[in-house]
Amino acid sequence: MNHSTHNSIVNFIWKIADEVLRDYVARGKYRDVILPMTVIRRLDCLLETTKDQVMERDRWHEENKIHQKDLALRKVTGYPFYNSSRFTLRRLLDEPSNIRANFESYLDGFSDNVRDIIAKFKLRSYLDTLEEHGLVFALIERFVSKDINLSPEAVKNPNGFVLHEGLTNFGVGYVFEELIRRFSEENNEEAGEHFTPRDIVHLMVDLIFAPVKDKIESGTYLIYDCACGSGGMLTEADERLRLLATEQGKHIVTVLHGQEVNGETFAICQSDMLITSQDVSKIAYGSTLSCDAHRRTQFDFMLANPPYGKSWKVDAEALAEGKKKEILDPRFLVEHEGLVNGEKLELLPRSSDGQLLFPVNMLSQMMTDTPLGSRIAIVLNGSALFTGDAGQGESNVRRWILENDWLETIIGLPLDMFYNKGIATYIWVLTNRKPAERKRKVQLIDATGMSRKLRKNLGKKNSEFAPEHFAEIVRLFLQQEESPISKVFDSADFGYSKITVERPLRLTFQVWPADEAGLLGAEVHRELLNVFGTAPHRNFNEVKARWDRHVDERRLKVNAPEQKRIWSLLTRRDESAEPMIRKKTKTGIEYEPDAELRDTENVPLKESVEAFFEREVRPYVPDAWIDHEKTQRGYEISFNSYFYQHKPLRSLEEIAADIFALEKDTEGLLHQIVRDVVR
Repeated sequence: MNHSTHNSIVNFIWKIADEVLRDYVARGKYRDVILPMTVIRRLDCLLETTKDQVMERDRWHEENKIHQKDLALRKVTGYPFYNSSRFTLRRLLDEPSNIRANFESYLDGFSDNVRDIIAKFKLRSYLDTLEEHGLVFALIERFVSKDINLSPEAVKNPNGFVLHEGLTNFGVGYVFEELIRRFSEENNEEAGEHFTPRDIVHLMVDLIFAPVKDKIESGTYLIYDCACGSGGMLTEADERLRLLATEQGKHIVTVLHGQEVNGETFAICQSDMLITSQDVSKIAYGSTLSCDAHRRTQFDFMLANPPYGKSWKVDAEALAEGKKKEILDPRFLVEHEGLVNGEKLELLPRSSDGQLLFPVNMLSQMMTDTPLGSRIAIVLNGSALFTGDAGQGESNVRRWILENDWLETIIGLPLDMFYNKGIATYIWVLTNRKPAERKRKVQLIDATGMSRKLRKNLGKKNSEFAPEHFAEIVRLFLQQEESPISKVFDSADFGYSKITVERPLRLTFQVWPADEAGLLGAEVHRELLNVFGTAPHRNFNEVKARWDRHVDERRLKVNAPEQKRIWSLLTRRDESAEPMIRKKTKTGIEYEPDAELRDTENVPLKESVEAFFEREVRPYVPDAWIDHEKTQRGYEISFNSYFYQHKPLRSLEEIAADIFALEKDTEGLLHQIVRDVVR
């Protein structure tokens, strides 16, 4: 389907909303009527040619009192759905006086799977309003107009001239997505939560299939989108895989799986699956994070554009278990090499942004026993590359991915490629079957300069990929080519050890000449003066030892909390004091660390921690040491820094020339202003 056909259909349907519903249905609610009617009309078109046969078969089942008719009627239509009522949308117009009741009878005549979809749209809740204002007939009349064709078959005149091209299943996706975008834009909502621009989907599909297109064999392939929206990624991936298989002379079966939390887009996705004869039961309703409907299934290919910058607090509460309300879901608490004593790596990012939980979920569903394994493409924003310190959830996710060697490539996308987001976004490509030449390697491709401007903005989207951009990105990817916009790194290049640098606690002890406020108590103050006098003592180790002996000899009653309070009142930090000893061992002395002087350093994984410490720390703080028990391993990908290109500053002469030119241009204006003020 070409774009002009697509746009004419969208414009026609958009006009229906304005002509029929205006003044009777709130503008923000147009979509609640128009989207389900578009779905119903598409299904109606598909069923029109077999309508009489379905009615005849249904009548035969009724006459013979055979109630199991579902499979028989599906066989007649050739689709996994049917409508057994005596009506089509066109036939409803033959009885205008009874249009409401007949329309409901028509809706009831659909198979259960379609009725479930219609229920998700909640169309029936608007029928009273539509009937009250006499709009049911007008609405149906517009949708069956000869000026629009939602059928897959072209409409021709008696001479065979094509009046309206047929609307392919792929084209239906475009129509739905553009309608959603326009309705969302009208209501200041985020269209990007429901679908991804097709040029981005096209690139993602290229990236997961291109490396393995020659290895596709006959068989069944499972494709999954864990945040499937209206199903655009699934349908495009399905179409591409079938095309590649045909080119290779292979016969394949594809089974599409998805999950969506928004009821309206879930219904659109299910209708899309019905139209393409996919099993709608494989599209689940609900949150993938808190209730993954496909957790026991492994997939060959996975794509997703999950929400980012969005809280997952509700999901976290649903996942929490036991009295401690801990998240013990095995997807997000994993065993990992390098951990000891049965420890597990916690893959839980901060509650304000759950985007990294989606790739974690997908990676838990990879095929493990097939030659191709699994290939994944997922869109994430820039924060997924670097937020979270070593040991925190986001960094742990990156560590888990990189140390398992699942990350192949990250592609930086141009700004303004999405309908409602003008932020930096990236496609991550992952697999558990890296070829030998890519082992322990990660490629970064900066495609931010590869786009062409749209003639007309679509929301915030004002640029798109052209065919040459797809070709160049895929070429760089397949050849793993090094260039100014393509760089290859070792996985370890992104890792670091976060070390904790400690320095000894140094305290000076001094007793006040008088305890006028009574903070120590008269007896304790007197004993302290007898032992230490009022002079400062810079070796607190000796102070403690002398005081402990004195307390034992005099049998003073000083409990631990009181003793701690005495030390806090009479000591102060002093760099000239002796370091405070924690304990002495056979190998040396351990000092008490000073929490206020504690610092951390990030040491690249490829560098020796000890060598780094001796070079960067010891010369400046000779008494410092590393607390190895606190060392954490972290990962971050500073994407932009790898492609930064220095732009030299302009010379003073150039700047001065611009200033003088500006002054010359404005001189006449300044004189005019002064002259007007004087007047």
